[in-house]
This record gives sequence, structure tokens and C-alpha cells, in this order.
Amino acid sequence: MGMTGSTETLTPADDPIEARPVATTRAGVRRLDTIDMLRGLVITLMVLDHVRDFFHYDALRFDPTDPTKTTLVIFGTRWITHLCATTFVFLAGVSIFLQKTNGKPPAELSRFLIQRGLWLILLEATVVSFAFNFAEPILFFQVIWAIGASMICMAFLSRSSTQAVLIVGILLLALCPTLIAASQGAEGAASIVRTLMLAPGIFPSVPMIAVYPLLPWLAVMCLGYGLGPIFAAEAEDRRKRLLGIAIGMIAIFLILRSLNLGDPAPWVHFANPAQTAMSFLNLSKYPPSPDFVMATLGVSLLIFLALEHLRGPIASCLLTFGRTPLFTYLCHIYIAHGLMLLIALASGFPAAVATDFLLSGKVVSLGWGFSLPVAYLVWLLVLALMYPLSAWFEGVKRRRSDPWLSFL
Repeated sequence: MGMTGSTETLTPADDPIEARPVATTRAGVRRLDTIDMLRGLVITLMVLDHVRDFFHYDALRFDPTDPTKTTLVIFGTRWITHLCATTFVFLAGVSIFLQKTNGKPPAELSRFLIQRGLWLILLEATVVSFAFNFAEPILFFQVIWAIGASMICMAFLSRSSTQAVLIVGILLLALCPTLIAASQGAEGAASIVRTLMLAPGIFPSVPMIAVYPLLPWLAVMCLGYGLGPIFAAEAEDRRKRLLGIAIGMIAIFLILRSLNLGDPAPWVHFANPAQTAMSFLNLSKYPPSPDFVMATLGVSLLIFLALEHLRGPIASCLLTFGRTPLFTYLCHIYIAHGLMLLIALASGFPAAVATDFLLSGKVVSLGWGFSLPVAYLVWLLVLALMYPLSAWFEGVKRRRSDPWLSFL
């Protein structure tokens, strides 16, 4: 299960969000373990982000990326987790392309993407939403909804060439800020459409929060699909091209950001250089701005290249998480939120501090939370509790081929 570079297994098999550990595809192409490792790494970062939400005292008291209130450590803890969503969605696009390359018929691929997308949206609206709130039903549309809805769109877009889909992604990424500004102040049905498609929000009179609007994240998935051929290239060619793209993305970000373009929140100079740097890097995620996408994807691609050289137990652990991403994602929310509830009760807090977590404000009013180092310790504990479950499910997927496994 350890990583052995580009000579090990290559293309994600039948699931665009979950790669199966098979040696070769039907096209005879080997599968890249590094894709699974990168996915596994961003899962561990996502766990950190959610554990920080549940346990860090300041998590819900101020924006951790606000340079006037945060510290470098808190800012860095939050910023590094920005890599998660863009990487997940991008790799889902890459994996869809690889499935098509493997020879899956277009009609079969489209049918699978629609079924998979609807299943993910259902999970988001039920299992995931409850896991975050531990209370009466509330719809909390996050990255799983965005991936699911984008997959449904890709069921149709994947019939086109990779170049056409790449162009769609670039155009969506460039045009979304204009569409968001133009739709500001929309009311009624137009407001609902705007919230689901362009800009996050809370639905009035309906227990629903949508923080991942579809179109900007569909743009990221289209970028992954459009750049998919690079991941199927020979190792040396792949490395050279990905390095060039990563550097290009970071360069685009630096140019746009220095001119205060590509992000709705301008950066400002502070007397403190550290605050100025944080202001420069404080990018808009909800929805993701072009600057945000360029910066995070550029860094993720550099990490991908670095992971090709990783060996040993850390590589093995990342592979396990990366080969069971949806299962691991679902487990980590219940484990982290469950620990919050248990520790709160053991510390003398009422159970209410961990229920109705999203909207009640009880975490702040009841004084719940710990220092950031404690949050990091809980993060390690959650990873330790998750790993045996993920390893077990990885084994199940390796030994069996039941159709239901493709839904987890």
C-alpha cells in the first residue's frame, strides 16, 4: 500500500470521488497513487478545519483570516484548509476524465454521474447535515452538494472535448464575479436561484444554509476535467507540465492580487508586515474567487508533485484515507462532533452546547472551547480513531465488488 512513485498504480477506476485499488484499468493504464495520496492529505486537513470549528474557543467568535483579529498561527491553520474544497472538486473532474479515457461508454458514464450526483446531494441533505448540527433537520449544503450537483452537470459536459470543457471552466471562473455582482439584491425565486448557483446565504423561513454555490465549483470541476489528460501522461511529461501549470496559476494569482483584481475583498497595507501578508492572502472562499482558485490549486499541484516522492507509513495512511474518501468524510464528522458532545458533558457543559450547532450561537454564549493546541490534539485523536475504520473499509472494497460499494 506504500507509495512507489509513478511506476505504481495509475487511474481512478469507477468512481470519480473514490478511486478503487485495482492494478490497471480496462485500457491497460496504471493508476496514480499520488491522486489518492493528495485526496487523503486534504481529508486530514478537512478534519483539522472541522475539529477547529467544534473545539477551538475562538473558532466562532471571529473570522480566523481577519488580519485585525487573528494571529499568524490561527490564520495559517485556517488558510491551509482552504486547499480542501478546490482539491476535492478538481480531482473529481480529473477522475471523470480518466473514467472516460478508460473506455466507459458516454451513456454509461452520464448515467453514473447523474446517479452519483443525486446520491451525494441526498447524503448532504440528510446524513451530513445532521452530523454537523445534531438537532432538528436543517439543510446544510457544503462541498458534497457542490460535487454532486457539478457531477450532474458533467454528465452532459463530459460528452464534449476536454478543450471545450476547459474553456467552460475558465469562462465560468472569470464570469461568476460579474454575475454575482449583477444579481445582488435579487428577491423571491431569483434570490433562491442566486444562493444555490452563485453566492452563499441563509434561506429565510426555511432551515437551509447554502455555502457552496454551484457555478463557481462547477468551474473548478471543469478545470480538473480539462486538465485530465496531463494526469494520464507519462511520468516525466506529467511532472513538467503540472509544474508549469502550478507556477502559472500562482503567478496569475500574484499578479491579480497585487492589482486587487480577481477577488472582491481588496488587500490593504498595515504597519505590521505580518498583517499585510495576511491581508494579501485573505481570499474569498464563499464563493471561491478567481484568486482563491488560482492560489489553492497552484499550491495543491505543487503538493501533488512533492507527494510523488513520499514513502513509508505516512504515505500508506494517506492512501487509505484517499481510497475511502466519502466513507472517511462521513465518519470524521460524527467522530469529531461526538467527541465534542462527550467532552462537553465530561467538562460540566450542558448537552445543548453541542446541539443545534449551526445557528443557535450556544457555543459562544455558554463559553465553550479550548486553546488551539488542544484543538490540534483532538485533531490527531480523530485521525487515530478514523484510521482503523478507513483501513477496514479499504479492505472491504479491495475484496468485494458489490454495486453498493460505489456509493460509499
